Amino acid sequence: MTDDLFPITRAMAIGAHPDDNEFGCFGTLAKLVQQGVDCTLVVVTNGNAGGEGDRSHEELAAVRVAEQAAAAKVIGIERIINLGYDDGYVTASLDLRKDLTRVIRQQKPDLVICPNAVRNYGFVGGNHPDHLAVGEATLAAIYPTARNPMAFPDLLEKEGLDKWVVNWVYVTGTTLERPNHWEDITATLDRKIEALLSHKSQLPPEVGDWVRTMASDSGKRAKKHGEQDSEYAEEFLKLFTGEMRSEGGRELVQRERQRARDAAG
Repeated sequence: MTDDLFPITRAMAIGAHPDDNEFGCFGTLAKLVQQGVDCTLVVVTNGNAGGEGDRSHEELAAVRVAEQAAAAKVIGIERIINLGYDDGYVTASLDLRKDLTRVIRQQKPDLVICPNAVRNYGFVGGNHPDHLAVGEATLAAIYPTARNPMAFPDLLEKEGLDKWVVNWVYVTGTTLERPNHWEDITATLDRKIEALLSHKSQLPPEVGDWVRTMASDSGKRAKKHGEQDSEYAEEFLKLFTGEMRSEGGRELVQRERQRARDAAG
């Protein structure tokens, strides 16, 4: 398969808040870690507004950073990059795009998992502005910024960070309308739930039941679309973002264009 010409040896998951990656892709990340893929978590905010006011912003940020580290440890991820933005105030700014470009060039992922950038009016809870902003800034960092050596030239001139091309993007989030890729997480669902339960300041014990139900629904959709027979799954919009001029790249770009045309009807 053409996909095999672009193997995944390094992956990066970018989320707006501590616990976002856990909801969207921790079952998949746990699989990748088992397969020997080098995985990095990037958390844009410190989660300092995710409370009811019983802690100060500084106290809550410290709690949430610790919870994120505990959750990552459950699935074997050691590298966590906290960008430290304030919770609730994220915009798809050039500063954020630069920070994300920096970590992409530093870690050189073949795959980036990020939130959906498009507002969907079906469910307000899936449209947190921080999620949308992080999705937009991440996609802008992937293309064209991270691969363009003339973008943010100081990253190369002062920090020695050369351009990097990300080959694959998995877009996740509750606003996703047309998933085209499912990962079987039947073997890793329990660890995904255990990781989520590390976020005690945010989530009740019942979150495990809810996540299990959502993963079961995704597994049923995977089977319906003929992807695989999975009891539990995570679903994504999978995009090829590699170089068209590379071997197999043109075929994958043509496939992406056809998928977009089909989705548009």
